[in-house]
Amino acid sequence: MPLSLTVLGTASPHPGPGRPCSGYLLRGAGAEVWVDAGPGTFAELQRHTDPERLTAIWISHLHADHSADLLAAAYALAHGGMTPPAPIPVYAPLDCARRLAGFFGRPDVRFLSGVFDFRALFDGHTVRHWNLRLSSRAMAHDTEAYGLRAECQGSVLAYSGDTGPCEALTELASGADLFLCEADIDRHREGEHEPRFHLTPEEAGEAARRAGVRELYITHVGPTLTREAATARAAVAFQGPTRTAREGETLPF
Repeated sequence: MPLSLTVLGTASPHPGPGRPCSGYLLRGAGAEVWVDAGPGTFAELQRHTDPERLTAIWISHLHADHSADLLAAAYALAHGGMTPPAPIPVYAPLDCARRLAGFFGRPDVRFLSGVFDFRALFDGHTVRHWNLRLSSRAMAHDTEAYGLRAECQGSVLAYSGDTGPCEALTELASGADLFLCEADIDRHREGEHEPRFHLTPEEAGEAARRAGVRELYITHVGPTLTREAATARAAVAFQGPTRTAREGETLPF
């Protein structure tokens, strides 16, 4: 298969025993991309690949449950004997490098240039690594945040990142073979006009139905839901194949 997705972590908003926060390993056409770096995912990444082999890192947004393990990776790559042959491109919101440098108490981010090559995301950002094409769309979240569309030899993965309901999500996922989508919250907030920054299971399923995806893959389920309940509710709204993302599994498609 042209693409495969390995689940490194799915938890929200904090890791639990055996369940890191958001993180995935995307492989296609010889490229290996670490998608989101939630706490605990760098250790899980090493079960499936040598971090020195990473083609790129892609970070949806800078909330800790999606980005904090960049710190662990920086230590490993710079000081832990995992130095890559060339700096790894890191596609992330603009402030990523400065925030990471702040963990080290360093005002200048250039000390990370030997291991990371930071490249700012924006709505419509597109990059190609061999035959793997990565496109980013701005999502509706309470910070700068992006969803990912990965295409390789006719296969398509869409990943919501963190988002509330928005038209861009449907466009991102249009016709995808696999739609990796959050289902974080149990019910609508009171007040129809208040901003919403996460999806209910029903909204995840509705987005999948509107986008015409082949399969829905539920992740990032918050503490007010079980993964099984979120998946079942999303499946009713989608009316198509729906499954639960679980740590350690790999899906080729």
